[in-house]
Amino acid sequence: MRRGGYAAGMTERPAPVVIGVYDADGGVLGEAAYLWGRVRGTAHCSLCDITHSPVRRKKEWDALVARLGARVELRHRNELTTAQREVALGAGLPVVLVADLERQGYDVLVDADELARTGGDVTAFGELLQARLAAR
Repeated sequence: MRRGGYAAGMTERPAPVVIGVYDADGGVLGEAAYLWGRVRGTAHCSLCDITHSPVRRKKEWDALVARLGARVELRHRNELTTAQREVALGAGLPVVLVADLERQGYDVLVDADELARTGGDVTAFGELLQARLAAR
């Protein structure tokens, strides 16, 4: 029997759910608008810099996610639930959230300034993310 996200008699916590929120809209038009903004110098998303090269998703990103021990979801700002949107927009985009399963809400795990300071480096981001997850 499961209660509160734990199996009866278990003390181990379930894997955290981490949600990276891009400062861009999803979909064909959203992606095109972001790319055009990047070319013009009017759009930038430091989470995009971490997860993607100019052409595709980074292999280093996929490797990080595979070894992280958390469920990682990436969402565009127009793909958020109401609860996620409230926290993400309040913190400023881009942002990395973590689900708080006990209260069924979300907390900021890594904010926009911290994402920018990684300079798009997957390793630096991974170290920061792992430290934050360990501290929870």
